[in-house]
Amino acid sequence: MPQRNDTAIWSGLFRISAESGQTLQAQIRQAIVAAILDRQIAASMPLPSCRILAEKLGVARGTVVLAFQQLVDQGFLVARERRGHFVNPDVLATPAKPHQKAPDQANEIDWKARRQIAASDMPPPAKHENWIKSSYPFVYGQFDPALFPTAEWRECNRMALAVLEIRNWASDMVDRDDPLLIEQIQARLLPRRGIFANPDEIIVTLGAQNALYMLASLLMTKGSKVAMEDPGYPDARSIFRLAGAEIQPVPVDQSGIVTSSIPNDSGFVFVTPSHHCPTMVPLSAERRQDLLARANRHNQIIIEDGYDSQLLDEAPQQALKSLDRSGRVVYVGSMSKTLAPGLRLGYIVASAGLIAELRALRRFMLRHPPANNQRAVALFLSLGHHEALVRRLSSAFDERRKRLVHAISAFLPEWRSTDSAGGTSLWLEGPRGTDSRGLAEAAASRSVIIEPGDRFFDRTEKPSRFMRLGISSIALQHIEPGIRELATAAGRRPAAA
Repeated sequence: MPQRNDTAIWSGLFRISAESGQTLQAQIRQAIVAAILDRQIAASMPLPSCRILAEKLGVARGTVVLAFQQLVDQGFLVARERRGHFVNPDVLATPAKPHQKAPDQANEIDWKARRQIAASDMPPPAKHENWIKSSYPFVYGQFDPALFPTAEWRECNRMALAVLEIRNWASDMVDRDDPLLIEQIQARLLPRRGIFANPDEIIVTLGAQNALYMLASLLMTKGSKVAMEDPGYPDARSIFRLAGAEIQPVPVDQSGIVTSSIPNDSGFVFVTPSHHCPTMVPLSAERRQDLLARANRHNQIIIEDGYDSQLLDEAPQQALKSLDRSGRVVYVGSMSKTLAPGLRLGYIVASAGLIAELRALRRFMLRHPPANNQRAVALFLSLGHHEALVRRLSSAFDERRKRLVHAISAFLPEWRSTDSAGGTSLWLEGPRGTDSRGLAEAAASRSVIIEPGDRFFDRTEKPSRFMRLGISSIALQHIEPGIRELATAAGRRPAAA
């Protein structure tokens, strides 16, 4: 936190001129008021003492004393004995005044016209910034503070801050990753999905989206064709389009992506076979084999997103990557769903040649993910904390999913849901004429957060009767009351339990 004698902090705030038509005292007051209203001075930051500020500005100390006193009288500053003058917190509690642009805007740069990729034109993400304040947060991809392994995570971070550990991660690793983390991914995470890889076939990323962006940047260009599930993962679709690729929507049924509908001229096929995004259905064994055979026949690259595959399934299917014998499958994994989405750590498993190219690309993008986080996660895995967490989450989410299915059957019987073991969300299809966006707004007024499903479709006229309900963030005892409120918002009177 800046101190009162940090002259660099204040040099840009107090600029006075003898040639101004206003008194020195008025100029000082104006400068302080402007800085306060523009939120440039925090309430915890003491202003320079009257003596120091007077010396810095080359004015009499009494001039500064009078300026400060008037600002105290006006309520902008508060004087604290033996500590100095501070901004009145009540002033900061009021909304900030709009930033005033310079009158001359003739030469203002039109950044939208200069951009080369239309990132801001892509569909926005589903934002639920205040989900934790909601009574019934049926949101996907967030964590439950009650299930987060706080003590274990603190232990691993403390261990990572030991002197010898700091020596391991504090230096610039250029394009390398923490060898302990690579080892733990190789030994603890991948075998769960039937994948066995060498260290040079693994690279750490800043989550699954960063992995997809690197793959798109390296492998795709204008004219590339990517076959994708429809409905499917909207951010992956946007990432590929930003790289110039053409998206080829492929229908999905109860057995996953309809492989017979994948165009032969697709250069890439993006799939979520463990649990399809967003319906949660697993890709059948027959279609897995057909997908691999088609990729070999038509020289296609398969990008496999291990979407919602971290938890324990009663009968887990192996990843496509584990069946791959030609090196055509690129596996993208994430630790966000089990640890915390804010950690942003994931990985790619692919042939050594592709991983080497990705390392070269990543070096120019960000060199490597923060090494201290890599080491903390590596320790978390090595001590068995992650496996214990996965068992705890799997049990809790299985119970929540069953409770949610039962509640929907009782209070929203006209909605059809998909129930897949091991997932963290349910996909629901409402009766014809349902407007899930309107329902989401009505539900929000009752402190229920749901996710309309239209964003998952890549069609001109998007179906409006679908929604996704997440279970990772809502406590078990709140599920049934939340569905009752949702049924009320839908205009249906809940039946008795």
